[in-house]
Amino acid sequence: MRDHTRSRRRRFDDDDATFVKRATPQHLPAPDAEEDTGWSSWDAPGVQHGPAPIPGWVVTELAAKDTDLGVLKTGKEADVHLVERAVPDTDRRVLLAAKRYRASEHRLFHRDAGYLEGRRVRESRLNRAMEGRTSFGREVIAGQWAQAEFAALAGLWELGVAVPYPVQLLGTELMLEFIGEPDGTGAPRLAQVRAGRDALEHLWAQLVAALRVLARSGLAHGDLSPYNLLVDGERLVLIDLPQIVDVVINPNGRDFLARDVHNVARWFVSKGLEIDPDPLIAELIHDAGLRQ
Repeated sequence: MRDHTRSRRRRFDDDDATFVKRATPQHLPAPDAEEDTGWSSWDAPGVQHGPAPIPGWVVTELAAKDTDLGVLKTGKEADVHLVERAVPDTDRRVLLAAKRYRASEHRLFHRDAGYLEGRRVRESRLNRAMEGRTSFGREVIAGQWAQAEFAALAGLWELGVAVPYPVQLLGTELMLEFIGEPDGTGAPRLAQVRAGRDALEHLWAQLVAALRVLARSGLAHGDLSPYNLLVDGERLVLIDLPQIVDVVINPNGRDFLARDVHNVARWFVSKGLEIDPDPLIAELIHDAGLRQ
């Protein structure tokens, strides 16, 4: 499948089709376009690291430096930058996707009301700020989205679900494994892929397996669509998980789960697969311990 999609690949993307994109080159920018952002933030105060064992490709050396190679994507809640973390004068280097949540825009977190059910914090002052969408409250919400995505990725990674490895979380910046090529070309979204029936069936089987793991853990993606699934060769990778839903706690959890399945099943059906989503939804609801 890689041969069919390589020419259509775009930069790393983790949102739907309505985001605002900036023009980006097809390969890494020239050296004079790079922005050296200083020493690696791996050991910064307050930083959280991804689950152990940490993959060997993660650069953890304190001598490493982070270089911002430019914006990959601007979205409704976050900007994604391509960052190279490298140890000078060595071959130790890795590309990372730095997802930086924003908290100042007045349209920020347009969809947070339903997803934040069950995510209230202990301090009443913080809850009031969040509900009033004050500047401080938006910062709190941004931190919650970043923390929620980091925790979701860490948990799913440990369960064996194909997601980007969460390298670290510092404030509202989430550093992720970059899914793509060494030249900075990101893996295509499922919505971009043109594939034969066998390949589509393989992708659907991977998706069903992932949804079953989520349901058995009491979770739903919450915003699943062909635009937040990456196709890395023959591997399907789930991305964009800040809104992950605890289907047991959230009163709308059952609806989120069903909507996820309908959204992706509709795409596969449009490509020629014969899929009835209702039996799968019933199975997932049962696996999650919810009433039919």
